[in-house]
Amino acid sequence: MDRLKGKRALITGGTGGIGLETAHRFLAEGARVAITGKNPATLETARRELGSEVLIVPSDASDIAAQTRVAETLRQEFGGLDILFVNAGVADLKPVGQWDEAAFDRSFGINVKGPFFLVQALLPIFANPASIVLNTSVNAHIGMPNTSVYGATKAALLSLARTLSGELISRGIRVNAVSPGPISTPLFGKLGLSDAELKTVAASIQSQVPAGRFGQPSEIAHAIVFLASDESAFTVGSELLIDGGMSL
Repeated sequence: MDRLKGKRALITGGTGGIGLETAHRFLAEGARVAITGKNPATLETARRELGSEVLIVPSDASDIAAQTRVAETLRQEFGGLDILFVNAGVADLKPVGQWDEAAFDRSFGINVKGPFFLVQALLPIFANPASIVLNTSVNAHIGMPNTSVYGATKAALLSLARTLSGELISRGIRVNAVSPGPISTPLFGKLGLSDAELKTVAASIQSQVPAGRFGQPSEIAHAIVFLASDESAFTVGSELLIDGGMSL
């Protein structure tokens, strides 16, 4: 239970789902944890659930200037950073014909541009060694209808896991990715669908998973702990595909 003892960790989008569960796991493993989020209500809920020792950093994941402010806050409060879990993201699912430029830019801003510039802003305070874990998706690998932009953003993030690895490993910074399949998180409730539509979509997705169910946030969080810890010191530029066999 001390695999992250003494480590300083930042989790973006840490107020719910995989991010919140990972914050719990990091704390249980001895890490000092900071989380970001945009919604004041969910930030406060996370504060109460995680405890007063967790650093809460309000931040918009798509705002480039905000990434610099996050890095400065971590420098002042933690003095440095050992672990970054890039979890904040948006899943906007709709047919190709319904996309406009603003929605396209929003998805890429939150899922790709923000994370890239957050890593850039954090470079001066990363320890040596350090670990970055990017939360990508099985949709980077499969041609699911209505996921054209979402899948493209996650494929871009997955590519960064490899290219940033090649660039940063000489500084002792490892970059890896987890690619979850369908997970039971509040993300699906943000799609703007009715309860009946959500049930239909969930049943359709579940039918494509050989394991016959949605995954749980804890099943992803345990993998993230491994990639964040020194147990994975020789794991560089890798992807853990955790999808119940969906990509088979």
